[in-house]
Amino acid sequence: MLTVKLFGMTKVIAGNQGSLSLDLANGLQVKDLLELIDIGYPAIGELIHKKKVLVSVNQEIAHEETIINDRDEIALLPPFAGGSSMKDRPEESQFVRVQQENFSIDQELDRVRNRSKRIGGIATFLGIARDRSRGRDVDGITFEHYEGMAQKKLFEIRERALKDFDILELLIIHRYGAITIGENIVLIIAGAEHRADAFRACKWAIDELKQITPIWKLEHTPEGEVWVEEHP
Repeated sequence: MLTVKLFGMTKVIAGNQGSLSLDLANGLQVKDLLELIDIGYPAIGELIHKKKVLVSVNQEIAHEETIINDRDEIALLPPFAGGSSMKDRPEESQFVRVQQENFSIDQELDRVRNRSKRIGGIATFLGIARDRSRGRDVDGITFEHYEGMAQKKLFEIRERALKDFDILELLIIHRYGAITIGENIVLIIAGAEHRADAFRACKWAIDELKQITPIWKLEHTPEGEVWVEEHP
């Protein structure tokens, strides 16, 4: 019996279950898993075929020919609200974090500033929970994340930014859980010798985060709860 983790809207479609238990023989492929999903959960299967939901195997996006074994970690990933384990990188984990508690902007700025005396410009992006979205009033927000894979993708963003942009440090923090209106959600800080490089890296990092990081946003409105798919 294979366990498939669910997130975001896939949980709702499956009757608010956190996972599916499917009878799949060891050594078969993702396409065989999709056949079982099509039979038992056709609405989810349709989303997968339309590429609106992705299948991951061991925290990597899979294709139809990917082999699945008994101990593999399988998950269905809706559009994101946005490797090594961070536990193996204690220094870097100070600069890439997914956490429930709030953060201090001043402390995180100092963390980046203290990395190098060559830093002459710092660019920041701060995401805040707002009370209106897509023409609807919003009472609060809940963020759900795929533990392990979310940290891994943020770490990859930091590594690529340090490699591809002329910067000296990049910090990324994203909160999860219940967020009240007006509270901090995400912080990105880029430190460079020159401001233009810091601006470019900061903008790229938040745009990339929205595309590849398995974090999902549930908006609480007077009309009900809405999983957010698009990310302006």
